Amino acid sequence: MTGRPQVPSGTQTGHIFRVAVIGLGSMGFGIASSLRRAGFSVVAFDVAAARMERFAAEGGFCAASPAEAATDADAVVSVVVNAAQTEEILFGPNGAAESMPNEAVLISSATMEPEAAIRLAKRLEASGRHYLDAPISGGAQRAAEGALTILASGSTAAFAKAQPALNAMAAKLYELGDTPGTGAAFKMINQLLAGIHIVAACEAMTFAAKQGLDIQRVYEVITASAGNSWMFENRMPHVLAGDYTPHSAVDIFVKDLGIIQDMARSAKFPVPVAAAALQMFVMASAAGMGQEDDASVARLYAQVTGVSLPDTTS
Repeated sequence: MTGRPQVPSGTQTGHIFRVAVIGLGSMGFGIASSLRRAGFSVVAFDVAAARMERFAAEGGFCAASPAEAATDADAVVSVVVNAAQTEEILFGPNGAAESMPNEAVLISSATMEPEAAIRLAKRLEASGRHYLDAPISGGAQRAAEGALTILASGSTAAFAKAQPALNAMAAKLYELGDTPGTGAAFKMINQLLAGIHIVAACEAMTFAAKQGLDIQRVYEVITASAGNSWMFENRMPHVLAGDYTPHSAVDIFVKDLGIIQDMARSAKFPVPVAAAALQMFVMASAAGMGQEDDASVARLYAQVTGVSLPDTTS
């Protein structure tokens, strides 16, 4: 469904909160759908026509550009990959910044280095709009349920303007400070741990297969034992099913752990475990798995060691 929604009247305040969602990947699509279900007026944009067609098929409204989506929006939720894409959808041709109303807020959910969040916030705030540094965690399912964890920092005014949308998007909202960049820094600590835990889970499961163990039983035992992690419990069903449909792609962690390496090098802080995890994601990407699920690191281990894992593609 293209164009802009007809906004119903009759709310207590006389105003239906309008949200533009830019980016309809696995997280953005879930966010847009959950906001619609919560009663918001939602217009979405994505560079991939198929994603917009899917949103339209569910009754959503789509725009031809970020600028069109952001017209009259109270909040613009940016769910793109990185700082460069955030800058493009804001300030590039037909960018959202040119059409966002004064006092509207950008809820920036891309994972990026803190310095980039600070720079983008200064540029947008200079135009009379607000910027909330608000990385997200929880995966596609929680995005669709409106049950994300949001790690946010920004001005009091940015939080106040974004609050209705945040309430609908998050099960847990952490207010981490009054300046952009802090939320981004918290997210990078999360990504350091997440990347390491995925690689550790893939290594352990493939090592178990090498020992001739029933890996379904391994999953049952480990998820009830001290060695369990959220990533083991969440990602290893993909390995057990032999299904690497990307919920979070290998290349996301090539990017995120790469940012961590850059941050650590600048701070002269050693991160050898994160560096080792990064190399496993880089190797998986080089083996052609970059756009597949990040649990594909297990497939890389299997290829190198001659281990047989379930595979629905064969």
